[in-house]
Amino acid sequence: MRHGKKGNHLGRKTAHRNAMLANMACSLIEHKRINTTVAKAKAVQQFVEPMITKSKEDTTHNRRIVYSRLRQKEVVAELFRDVAPKVGDRPGGYTRIIKLGNRLGDNADMAMIELVDFNEIYNVDKQPKKKTTRRGRSKKSDTPVAPVAPAVDDKATNEEE
Repeated sequence: MRHGKKGNHLGRKTAHRNAMLANMACSLIEHKRINTTVAKAKAVQQFVEPMITKSKEDTTHNRRIVYSRLRQKEVVAELFRDVAPKVGDRPGGYTRIIKLGNRLGDNADMAMIELVDFNEIYNVDKQPKKKTTRRGRSKKSDTPVAPVAPAVDDKATNEEE
């Protein structure tokens, strides 16, 4: 029975599994998307999302916690420098898993895991649009108007003479 056994062991011993997840998480942060099997993608998602949450608050303590799991200084710096500002307002769900079909060699279910805020295809319409204020009068003033001479009343000019 599997009572109380939460994580997928992925057919590996603990040290191998932790090293593999750390390397995959580093590749995900560095390249913003990776292709892997569905089971590994789900395991990486559980591994990397708490670290992205920690990176939203840039403290020495959080950097040390993330570094103890990832073990690559450059990736930790990129996580806190580039990824954290983009996901700062997001309350969670930093990664997306897209299933790709089966692998040719062994028919394994393949998936692409990516960071949600770094996908330009899905986020095209979510780019902040330039705000413009439009008023009815501004359209009239924008059109060039030829200067009109004041209307001259014939009676008024005759009476002055």
